[in-house]
Amino acid sequence: MPMAERYSALVPAAGGGSRLGAVVPKQYLELAGDCMLHRTLDALSAEPRLSDILVVLSPTDTRRPPAGRFDRRVRFAAVGGATRADSVAAGLEQLDANDSDWVLVHDAARPGLSAAVLARLIDAVGDDAVGGLLALPVADTVKRADAAGRVVATVDRESLWAAQTPQMFRAGILRRALAGDHTGITDEASAVERLGLQPLLVRGEPGNFKVTLAEDLQLAAALRLGREDR
Repeated sequence: MPMAERYSALVPAAGGGSRLGAVVPKQYLELAGDCMLHRTLDALSAEPRLSDILVVLSPTDTRRPPAGRFDRRVRFAAVGGATRADSVAAGLEQLDANDSDWVLVHDAARPGLSAAVLARLIDAVGDDAVGGLLALPVADTVKRADAAGRVVATVDRESLWAAQTPQMFRAGILRRALAGDHTGITDEASAVERLGLQPLLVRGEPGNFKVTLAEDLQLAAALRLGREDR
């Protein structure tokens, strides 16, 4: 009798977040009374179908949450690399996942993931042959600029989507996609696309944005406090 497929989450958190201009990696910045990484892990922990939640840290990172902060599914591995793809590839080696098991890779700096949208992704992608990712259709007019910062073209946004995370693929596909050179890989979907596969786009939500700049952190805190006041 075949074993049931398992769902694991992998959170690459080995970066420094230099664009935010903080003295600590951005995943450890305070967000509504706790650090952003912990808020992100709370969001993933709300999904009961996840059997394992692995956080990939830098080998020099000694930070750990207080004992009892998370349930037994959350664990940490200080095996991160220089790039996101390096960290995800190293994290895959730490997961006890068969090739047919699902892995959901989620940014440490996306603390606004809701339980409803996470469930939507799993429900939509669970039977897909390739895998998929959360994303939003691009609503703004998109301009292409030259080196001087002047518009050279208006890009047709009709079929453009802005990628979010989690990005959900079977462990075997991810291992193949990340087995070679990681140059130019900005997310898991771009690596899978190199295999000639077409990931499924699942509609995300605006609140699941990535904290990159200081104003993003302020917005994330305001949204968090707004939800807690309801």
